[in-house]
Amino acid sequence: MAVLIRLARESDAAAIAGLYRPYVESSRISFEEVAPDSAEIARRMASPVHPWLVAEDDGRLLGFASTSPMRNRPAYRWSVETGIYLDPAAQGHGIGRQLLSAHVELLERHGFVTAIAGIALPNDVSVALHEKLGFVLSGIERGVGFKLGQWVDVGRWQKDLAPRMASPAEPIACKAAATAGSKPSQ
Repeated sequence: MAVLIRLARESDAAAIAGLYRPYVESSRISFEEVAPDSAEIARRMASPVHPWLVAEDDGRLLGFASTSPMRNRPAYRWSVETGIYLDPAAQGHGIGRQLLSAHVELLERHGFVTAIAGIALPNDVSVALHEKLGFVLSGIERGVGFKLGQWVDVGRWQKDLAPRMASPAEPIACKAAATAGSKPSQ
């Protein structure tokens, strides 16, 4: 199934919040306990350096990929944490692969060196998706989250996006990265 993959816009915030809500409220996939509303999603998407992408079909949001700082200290700025969430009806159609591939490509153009995916375990589908796209297990944090009455392990999958340089260039702003090279799309 071919879908449109594009940069998320503020107008997508309500649809993203709606898609994300069940992951927060009914699963251990997200460690958030209160589902963020559209204003909070818009605030998270507002970073000029950490892009979000959406997958849509005929105007309907099918999924999103988010980017956030790996850590808040400045020396981590070349590494990002990623997340990907799909509408359950969109799963199993290759949309996750299209979306995550476009996201990784954008992060590479953006100037990041490493992408880290934190995956609450077990989650065989997410692990398989990330490994198909070159992410490798870098470690497991045992029992670090407690949600829905259970202690949960988190695996860290890492994908190197660029060689480590002695003087790396600063990551570039989202709009500049999106226009450098090919646009994220189908």
